[in-house]
Amino acid sequence: MPDEKTPDKPDFAPKEYKTPNFDFSDTEVGKKAAAEAATATKTHTVESGENLSVIAEQELGSQNRWKEIYELNKDLIGKNPDLIQPGMELKLPS
Repeated sequence: MPDEKTPDKPDFAPKEYKTPNFDFSDTEVGKKAAAEAATATKTHTVESGENLSVIAEQELGSQNRWKEIYELNKDLIGKNPDLIQPGMELKLPS
């Protein structure tokens, strides 16, 4: 007959298990992923009714950053930043 002091579960059973965070930044795979992330350019495809201020607010968090988007895409947009067209794929600053 089990002693009343004996617990139902073994005392070595883990109370809570948390998955460890793995850091592979010092491996070839980690270095390659970091390099790809650094060189990856985020883009935005213009939709009907959008302008650079709206895109800057949505993507960058501030309407005031529209000039950064314009400078990155000046060759595509042209001289007038108000003349963006639906379907244009604009590069976004990081």
